[in-house]
Amino acid sequence: MTTECLFCELKNQERIIGECDLTITFIDNFPASPGHTLVVPKRHFATYFEASEAELLAIGIAVQKAKLILDKEFTPDAYNIGVNNGEMAGQSIKHLHVHLIPRYKGDVENPKGGVRWILKDRANYWNNKNKA
Repeated sequence: MTTECLFCELKNQERIIGECDLTITFIDNFPASPGHTLVVPKRHFATYFEASEAELLAIGIAVQKAKLILDKEFTPDAYNIGVNNGEMAGQSIKHLHVHLIPRYKGDVENPKGGVRWILKDRANYWNNKNKA
């Protein structure tokens, strides 16, 4: 791990909810919703596409384990799982991190389209089918 990375220097141990040889899982400091969690590989690299097969498997297992913990503590109605890869995708910390964001009935007026709302003018595809 590098010494100049926020995730490599994780200090707030009480936020950690899981750990294995390859990943660490913790509650986000700036949660989008109650229980917003990050799964971070211990090896320092920037994007999902740089992860080894072992790291990808460990990340997937960590997401599954985190969901079980969040289900018990926060009882969400659904989840979004997301990764920002690169600056133009919104990545602000150059260390891969997978967001597990609990969703709750009524947290937005209409959740249809989910992650498509990242590009707002393209999100409502079901009403724009004939405009292509």
